[in-house]
Amino acid sequence: MLNQVLKQFKLQVISVDEVEDSFSSTVYKCTLQNGESVFLKIPYTRAKYERELAAYKILAEHVPIPKLLDHWAGDDSCPGAFLLAELKGKPLSATASPEIAYQIGAMQASMHQIKPSNTTAPVAIQNEFPNWHEFIERQFYSFAEDVKEVLDEDLYMASIRKFEQMKGELPAPDGPSFVHMDFRPANIIVEEGRVSGMIDFESVRFGSTEIDFTKIHRDFLKSDPALLSSFQKGYNSIRPMIDLRAVLPFYRFIDAFNSIGWSQRRGLEKNFAFYEANLRILKDMLQGEQLENKS
Repeated sequence: MLNQVLKQFKLQVISVDEVEDSFSSTVYKCTLQNGESVFLKIPYTRAKYERELAAYKILAEHVPIPKLLDHWAGDDSCPGAFLLAELKGKPLSATASPEIAYQIGAMQASMHQIKPSNTTAPVAIQNEFPNWHEFIERQFYSFAEDVKEVLDEDLYMASIRKFEQMKGELPAPDGPSFVHMDFRPANIIVEEGRVSGMIDFESVRFGSTEIDFTKIHRDFLKSDPALLSSFQKGYNSIRPMIDLRAVLPFYRFIDAFNSIGWSQRRGLEKNFAFYEANLRILKDMLQGEQLENKS
């Protein structure tokens, strides 16, 4: 498939290296004969291709993203492919400064400012906001089928009870907004003290902003109160941020649960470290739940 895509885009390359930490697409960094680098991205499914293509057209006017150089709709053997300019820099690191956190907050808020309309809501990007909590429930119980295969029954049932209890305590959703759905350090590119932009849009939706804070908080913000404070200031410079305390526990919980299901669905052996990390989070959040139920 790689050779097919290279021919489709008429690329003359010196080297091709697969990019790690890409879980919903296959991504290659290609060094061209002139020394420049470009990226080839091949989504796993046709739906992901169409969703990402629509996202590039929407986001280009609002937030920094890679330039879409070309795209191919694919054929029976390939779901489609993108040719992307390099976004200079490296993925966000845990040691980034509060100034970087401020920029990330402002960038995310700028994305969340995008509302569905006749021009920004193509069919490829679903508007889940009108039934947001039902959408979250569908996702949860879809992954529950996989989670059930790897958790013991007591832990699994405690998770189901916890989900139903916490779901009923959620505030009204915030939106509708364009949400990334995978807003994490690996998808945020930084160079020399500034944010270059963000990448990977195969999971985007129109929905509630509350879901987009989970992974960036888990993997970056929670390590330092100064980072969280700067991030919130950056976000609030564009639009008001919701009360994270009211929603983060719920979304941290379902992120851990769904990630366990994802690990099983994609192959537990090769994703075992990710599975174990999320199992620890799930157990910590359920501490006392099982004992309380048995008493």
